Amino acid sequence: MSKNQFGLIGLAVMGQNLVLNAADHGFRVSVFNRTAEKTDEFMAGEARGKSITATYTKEEFVDSLERPRTVQIMVKAGGPVDDVINQLKPLLDAGDIIIDGGNSFFPDTERRARELESINLRFIGMGVSGGEEGARYGPSLMPGGTKEAYTIIEPLVTAIAAKAPSDGAPCVTFIGPGGAGHYVKMVHNGIEYGDMQLISESYAVLKAAIDPSPKEFHQIFSDWNAGELSSFLIEITADIFCKMDDKTGKPLVDLVLDKAGQKGTGKWTSQNALDIGAAIPTITAAVDGRILSSMKEERVTASKILFGPKNTYSGDRQKIIDAVRAALYASKICSYAQGMALLKKASSEYGYGLNLPEIARIWRAGCIIRARLLDDIMHAYRRNPTLPNLLMDDEFKQAIQSRQDAWRFAVKTAIELGIPVPAMSASLAYFDAYRSERLPANLIQAQRDYFGAHTFERIDQPGVFHANWKVK
Repeated sequence: MSKNQFGLIGLAVMGQNLVLNAADHGFRVSVFNRTAEKTDEFMAGEARGKSITATYTKEEFVDSLERPRTVQIMVKAGGPVDDVINQLKPLLDAGDIIIDGGNSFFPDTERRARELESINLRFIGMGVSGGEEGARYGPSLMPGGTKEAYTIIEPLVTAIAAKAPSDGAPCVTFIGPGGAGHYVKMVHNGIEYGDMQLISESYAVLKAAIDPSPKEFHQIFSDWNAGELSSFLIEITADIFCKMDDKTGKPLVDLVLDKAGQKGTGKWTSQNALDIGAAIPTITAAVDGRILSSMKEERVTASKILFGPKNTYSGDRQKIIDAVRAALYASKICSYAQGMALLKKASSEYGYGLNLPEIARIWRAGCIIRARLLDDIMHAYRRNPTLPNLLMDDEFKQAIQSRQDAWRFAVKTAIELGIPVPAMSASLAYFDAYRSERLPANLIQAQRDYFGAHTFERIDQPGVFHANWKVK
C-alpha cells in the first residue's frame, strides 16, 4: 500500500483543519495526537472517509510516510515544540523535513534550524495565518528555511494556501532562510494588533460623539467595507454589531468585558523593533492598549477619582463619521508603513533577503490582515523596490494628504471628549515626525552632552563636539 505524503502532529482545531484542507486537495495524510481520544474523535468526525490515516505511536506515524518525509508540528510554541522535535529526531532519516507551523519566536526557529541541519534533517519554520476558517479552506503561509526544503513542500503548500481574489495567485512564497518565516508572521501579527486597536478606537470615538445604535454601527462598518477600508477585520466588525445575546436580548458586544487578551506576538514585534532600531509606535501603542485593558479593576477604581472633560460633540453627524473613516485609513497606512519598514530593517539585520512586494502579495487573502490595501502596497513596492517607506510612494502620499485635515479633526475630537486613541495618535505623530526636516532631538543631544559628555554633531561644520554647557 502507498505511504502517505504528509504527516501532522497536533490535532487541535488548526491542525485538524489543515489536515482536512490537505486531504481535500488530494494529499494522503497521516495524523498523530498526544491523546488517542482526540485522534479517534477526529477520525470519527470530519476525517471519516477521507485519505487520512490515524496513527497512535510516533514510530507508526513516521513509518506511514513516504520519503523524504514531511512532518508538520502544530503544538503550543516553546518547550512543546522542542519536545516533539526531540522525539522525532531518532526516528527520521537524513533529508526528512520537519515543519513548525505554530507561532514560534523566530530566535527559537533559528536555533532549531541550526541544530537539525547539523544532523542532516531539514527544518522549516512556517507562519500560518487565517484562523480556523483559513486553515480549513486556505491560509496565508509564510515558510522559511532552506530553498531546497521549500522546493520539496512547494506542491503541498501551494495547493492548500489561500488564492487571492484579484488574480488567483496562491498566498504562499519562500520567505527566506532560518527564522525568516516566523519573523514575517510575527510582524504580520504586530500589524494585526495595530489594525484591531485602530478599529476599536474608531468605534470608541463614534460611540462617544454620536452613540450610534448597533444597527447604525453595522451600517457604518458595512459602508466602510465597501470602499478603501475593505478588509476581513472591517467585515467581521460589521457582523459583530448584528449579534444579540440570547439571554438578555442586548447587543452581545456591549456585554463583552473590556479586557483584551494577547499571546505575545505583538509584544515580540515591539521588543524586536527596539532591538534593531525600528520605529513602530502604532503597533506598540496597540500592545500598550491591550495591557491597559487588562487592568480592569484598577481602571474602575481610577474612574471614580480621576475625571476628564465634560465636553460633548455637537457637530454634524456625518462629518464625524467621515472624519473617523479618513483617520482610520490614514492611521492604517502609517501602521503598515511601520510594519514594512521593520521588515526592511530586519532583512538587512538578519540577512533574510525579504521580498516586500511578495510578502504583501501573500497577505492579500487567507490571513487576518487581508485587505484591499495590500494590493496597493504590493504595487508600490513593485513600482519601486528600493522604496524606503510607504509614505514616500506617490499614491500613498496622496491618500494621506487628502485625508490629513479629517484625520486631525478626528483625533482632536477624541481628545476633546477624553477618549483614548493611542494608536491613532501614534500614527499621526509618526507621520508628523517622518515628514519633519528638523526634530527637537537637538535639545535631547545637548542634554546628553551636558550630563554625560556624550558629544554632539553640528549643523554648520563636520566633526564631533563636546561643550561645557554650564553657564557660570
